[in-house]
Amino acid sequence: MNKDKFIDKILQGDCRKQLSQIEKNSIHLLLSDIPYGISLDEWDVLHNNTNSALLGKSPAQEGKSGFKRRGKPINGWSSSDKNIGKEYQDWVLTWSKSVYPLLKEGSSVFIFGARRTLHRVINAFEDSGFLLKDVLAWKKDSAHHIAQRLSGVYEKRGLKEDAEKWNGWRLGNLAPIYEPIAWFFKPYDYTIADNVLENEVGAMNIDNSKINGVSPTNLLEFSFGENEVRVHEAQKPVSLLKYLIGLTTREGQIVLDPFIGSGSTAVAAKLMNRKFIGFEIDEKYAKIANQRVENAVDLFSFKQRIEDQNFHISKVKNRTK
Repeated sequence: MNKDKFIDKILQGDCRKQLSQIEKNSIHLLLSDIPYGISLDEWDVLHNNTNSALLGKSPAQEGKSGFKRRGKPINGWSSSDKNIGKEYQDWVLTWSKSVYPLLKEGSSVFIFGARRTLHRVINAFEDSGFLLKDVLAWKKDSAHHIAQRLSGVYEKRGLKEDAEKWNGWRLGNLAPIYEPIAWFFKPYDYTIADNVLENEVGAMNIDNSKINGVSPTNLLEFSFGENEVRVHEAQKPVSLLKYLIGLTTREGQIVLDPFIGSGSTAVAAKLMNRKFIGFEIDEKYAKIANQRVENAVDLFSFKQRIEDQNFHISKVKNRTK
């Protein structure tokens, strides 16, 4: 096995077919924004679809960037839809078992998930051998929100009295302002302090992770950068990923993302001087991800050259004093 075959590469293909080729006990962090199993798009339909309306559009969704396609209601449209959650959990299990032997003991795993399906991810990862450490919350700047007026529904039916009775009531959910992040770790022998000595993972770099001088909490508020181009509808801010990488790894360590999408995890890893391994099944996004990494490397190298140059100038000035 070529140890460097996957290092600092984003490969196009199904990760489940290639994870077994990665060296065991070599990964320091697993960080991934996996498909949520909520039928956001074709790649997110991870169940046996039985209704042709899935991923269609309603008039209310026309022109709405956050609700471009029709999912399925929680109650389901057919009896087989009741199995969607279990089928999603089974899908997670198909690859969570494969990543377990790749991680070093004590290493962290951050999995972004949906509020309604995260428990399925937790079940699958625990069944694979991981232990749940915490559930973090990423608070977003804003949230798409559509809640239909119940009175409007009754007005269209000609139910005037019912419309008046239910005036002010709506159908739907509260605005989804946060997304959960399940934080797992791979079990270790003896004590965590001993594990850090042996595997160099398991501790948190709190001093370098303070926000405005305050120790971090499990509520994380990060926004997209002013010039950060958004090319994937499920994309996460690079600053958030950098934070999680910096909290749990050291420079030169390896970050794995089996569902890397537009490449944000790889970009964050490079900017933090970490190595990465990424897989993306969609050819279009795999190309975009590699382009973003190349641009990030160029930017990182440029910044490093400037810092080195300034350091050199500073040393020269000190010598001439």
